[in-house]
Amino acid sequence: MIFVFSSKKILKVSLKKKNVVNLFFVGILFLLSTNGAMAQEKELSWEALANEYECPEWFRDAKFGIWFHWGPQSVPEQGGGWYARHMYMKDVGRQKFGKMANPYHLQTYGHPSEFGFKDVINSWKAEKFDAEALVRFSKRNGAKYIVALANHHDHFDLFDSSHHPWNSVNVGPKRDIIGEFAKATRNENLKFGVTSHDDRFLNWWKPAFGADKEGIYKGVPYDGRLTKEDGKGKWWEGLDPKDLYGPAPEDRTPEVIEAIKKNWQKRHIELVNKYKPDLLYNDGFNFSYGKYGQEVARKLYNNSYNENGFVNAVMLLKRKEKGTVNEVESGGSNTLREYPWQSEITFTDWFYKKDRHLTHNARTIIEMLIEAVSKNGNLLLNIELHPDGTIPKEQEVIINIVGDWLKINGEAIYGTRPWKVYGDGKSIRGDSEITSNGEIRNAGDDIAEKTKKGEHYNQRTTATSPFANDEVRFTKKGNNLYIMVMNPKKGDVKIPTFGLNNKMSPGKFKKLVRLDNNDKIKFVQTKESTTITVSDINGRSYPIVLKAYF
Repeated sequence: MIFVFSSKKILKVSLKKKNVVNLFFVGILFLLSTNGAMAQEKELSWEALANEYECPEWFRDAKFGIWFHWGPQSVPEQGGGWYARHMYMKDVGRQKFGKMANPYHLQTYGHPSEFGFKDVINSWKAEKFDAEALVRFSKRNGAKYIVALANHHDHFDLFDSSHHPWNSVNVGPKRDIIGEFAKATRNENLKFGVTSHDDRFLNWWKPAFGADKEGIYKGVPYDGRLTKEDGKGKWWEGLDPKDLYGPAPEDRTPEVIEAIKKNWQKRHIELVNKYKPDLLYNDGFNFSYGKYGQEVARKLYNNSYNENGFVNAVMLLKRKEKGTVNEVESGGSNTLREYPWQSEITFTDWFYKKDRHLTHNARTIIEMLIEAVSKNGNLLLNIELHPDGTIPKEQEVIINIVGDWLKINGEAIYGTRPWKVYGDGKSIRGDSEITSNGEIRNAGDDIAEKTKKGEHYNQRTTATSPFANDEVRFTKKGNNLYIMVMNPKKGDVKIPTFGLNNKMSPGKFKKLVRLDNNDKIKFVQTKESTTITVSDINGRSYPIVLKAYF
């Protein structure tokens, strides 16, 4: 047997003693198969890809993902999720989540003219980082895809970047974080995604070029003003701070900014080509740097098209854009959407910090998951790793509870689609003051405007009022309908949507069965409504799921 290798497949050619295939013919076959495969490699335009795009079934079926939004900003124990920026600011304005960054930095590390964020990066060693263990933990607790931070607003790449020297292979852990996550994820047969937040770094880093206005360091420039020559004899010798912080504001000519955009594109095309993610998220309402970000998305989709014969990848943006999937940060959708989307949430400030209380517990995460899935969305939950790469114990306990709930009730989540309406209850009908609005976390100066829109930064949290006892959400799978009682209490729950004369035409139930104990549920279905009787509840009032048979 001879194996003929092409770029797409292996051709097996049988060699028999009485009918030996001429090796010349084998060579010709090899060339033809290779050329044929190469001919199939197409470079389609973004417009062509976007016009034909449909959200992949794997994403629609997955429903729940785990995100590791992790990097050098995890090292300081206080100071919020924008530590790298706020450590240089005496006054953070309305960004109160960062108010501790500067005093904490001064007390812990010293003045930012002497110990800046570049030095924080160097102190990040990720000593106990084990991508395989983290992915296995996530999979065991119900995650169907894994997402990792490729870079944040701090302009530091967590992958082996050929076009940017400030990366995790050169500085800090001296490890290819994205590479290790990608390998571990695929070893567990899960889908893998990456996120990029880098396109705002120029404005975000402006405070690093400032100086104190009073005190003993008055007028002494922060380390954003250092040059490559200043590094001689220091740990960062050979590295240029300008490559991390960007050029000084006064040196940012149109030509310089254009070169930065082109460099961004090179870095991210390398990210897409080298690690072959199934999902890419740009942290913005538009493509990063406009046409440059769109070209990276085109490359992501084009690679997927040539690999699969169709686009099986996901490009996430916060704005609804043809060819992409919509992302909602720290919030959810107010409506059942026609097209798939994703909600993303975190425990505190995206990076692990000790000076903030937990925004979420198991109850709120399960509620956010149900809310998303019932409205045709997914939920991406961030685990805020310690700087050493381990999971904080309090978050581990919570995620284990979520995983236990999914082991019992996942039938109503994975592979489902929305029903005709997403739910029923007082908050939906408008006869209750209870809303889905929760505590606003880690938003910027435009928080008020974003909150008015009612989706971004508008999530259920531990500070949110409980759902009313009649609040229910729906999903379906095939002929099965699932009813999720959000805040179950012992007694009767009336659901008008399931009245036989309701305009939704729900149909007549034959039986209702609880997934957590397989008990049949007593119910009475009339023209006006269906009343179910909850005989007992779990001690913490986690949602219970009923499976309807027709």
